[in-house]
Amino acid sequence: MERRQFIQSALFATSALTLPVFSYGKTFGRIQRKLGVALVGLGSYSTYQLAPALEMTKHCYLAGIVTGTPSKAQVWQKKYGIPDANIYNYENFKNIADNPDIDVVYVVLPNSMHAEFSVKAAYAGKHVWCEKPMALNVQECEEIIEACALNRVKLCIGYRMQHEPNTRQIREFVRNDNYGSLQVIDASAGYFDGRSGHWRLDKSMGGGAMYDMGVYPINNARFISGQEPVSVMAYKSAFRPNKFHEVDETMNFILEFPNGLMANCATSLGINYNRFFLTCSRGHIRLEPFQFYRGLKGSTSDGVQFRDQVQSQQAFQMDHDAMAILENRPVMVPGEEGLKDIKVVEAAFQSAEKGIRVKI
Repeated sequence: MERRQFIQSALFATSALTLPVFSYGKTFGRIQRKLGVALVGLGSYSTYQLAPALEMTKHCYLAGIVTGTPSKAQVWQKKYGIPDANIYNYENFKNIADNPDIDVVYVVLPNSMHAEFSVKAAYAGKHVWCEKPMALNVQECEEIIEACALNRVKLCIGYRMQHEPNTRQIREFVRNDNYGSLQVIDASAGYFDGRSGHWRLDKSMGGGAMYDMGVYPINNARFISGQEPVSVMAYKSAFRPNKFHEVDETMNFILEFPNGLMANCATSLGINYNRFFLTCSRGHIRLEPFQFYRGLKGSTSDGVQFRDQVQSQQAFQMDHDAMAILENRPVMVPGEEGLKDIKVVEAAFQSAEKGIRVKI
């Protein structure tokens, strides 16, 4: 069977997996066991967001770590009480297959390493949570999906905004035509990164604005509209060309959807912006900022206000994903979501290089 045919079959099959998990009830209160999560990569997101969030979750906990830096392992072990047997490095990672304490592997590595360790985790028999972007290209995304399907483990992509209550409410407003038909989307996500020597400046490691921040406007535009873009026109620029000579510092791009809807998008590692604005036929909806960890704000043209509704977006996301495993039901953000976004990213790079509109 050709790879793409297999992927389509696998996506259908994984929605109805019969996993050897547990006979738990379908309410949060009746579930007793928590899933053990191993974080792979102990960078800033794991350190300052995921690890603290795991202490707040109801249905999972920090069970192990994977790091190539022994000094980090010592600090984490002391802080979180992680047993020696649950600490791994990248060379002995495959041994995680023999550890019953670990149910889930959360891949939080540089983008170029997502596919490798997601596939390894699947073949170790562990459920896979992969941070965004899912991978560097469509082929890598398909390899992750295939590995998880073959090994009958669930795959979740770390798009926390699809779990976030305000974002979901806005999607319902659009679905129900509360403000009329959706006409234009404006979405931008970026920040000023002044670091030197960081992997985000390295093309081979998946650096650049599109991979790091560009997937936010892409995924939100797709999620909120409920549509898939058919083409993209992109333009790349750099305020610091000497620093961003390998990867994109700023990318402006327009997504075209089948019914004529347009999404004007921008992303940058040199400009601070964080805005999601929907123009509808009978009003508008705004979130600004729309993807901060805390401090979400927004409103609608008739006065509906949006504010933070959860203490930790990461804890909220991980509890949702843990429940999908414990109840053996489809996950909220499957691998197909990451795959579709990377199709757009690849097309945007082609457009920026050739200076033409590229079909997706």
